[in-house]
Amino acid sequence: MEQGKSDFLVVLTGAGVSAESKVPTFRSNGGLWQNHRFEDLATPSAFARDPKLVWDFYRWRQDGVKNAKPNRAHEILVEIEAAHKDNFLLVTQNVDNLHEQAGSKNLLHLHGEIMKGRCLSCGATWGPIDYHNIDVPCPNCQTSKAWRPHIVWFGETPFFMEEIQAALKRATLFMAIGTSGVVYPAAQFVHVAKGFGAKTILVNLDAADNIGVFDQVHRGNASECLEKIWSDAKGNLFQN
Repeated sequence: MEQGKSDFLVVLTGAGVSAESKVPTFRSNGGLWQNHRFEDLATPSAFARDPKLVWDFYRWRQDGVKNAKPNRAHEILVEIEAAHKDNFLLVTQNVDNLHEQAGSKNLLHLHGEIMKGRCLSCGATWGPIDYHNIDVPCPNCQTSKAWRPHIVWFGETPFFMEEIQAALKRATLFMAIGTSGVVYPAAQFVHVAKGFGAKTILVNLDAADNIGVFDQVHRGNASECLEKIWSDAKGNLFQN
């Protein structure tokens, strides 16, 4: 850790956290949805080529989120944030709103939010919105039928990268929870944080692709592992 660096925690969450709330993962069914590769559904070119197919896919994804409720992992992260106050940032790869439902505040959605839409005319975002009703006009510019899911598609730049990079450089502790270490740039975050002196912790059911970079690894369900980590920390992860 850099001399004089104040404690700061960055947490990255992935599909393994939402999976405990029965949210279908992006790569469910072996990476296929109705015999279509996800890469052919989640791109700007796919939306231009066959918008009906893309909307059908995202209706399915949104329907899988609508009735989901936060699980214990979400709740513990709210407790951790409350204990560490402004020395905390939660970055999620998940597009659901379960962190918000649980009460997370210092939160950035790297890959967008499935309950929101984004206007193709003026760029405004709004929500919550129902993908079963795509005829609604943009509330900002009133353009009709000219919006898309507020999701980062393949080939697009994830959101909040400047803010995240700045936080990773500040971090003295970095935790990745329920993420495979496959999808970039999120898989690179541990390298950035560790390069600036942070202690690194992985919580995942399976061995992540970048597991060798982490100082500490906890294998298992996110909620069970976090319960133990948080209990052992006795209210202060920086002392653990």
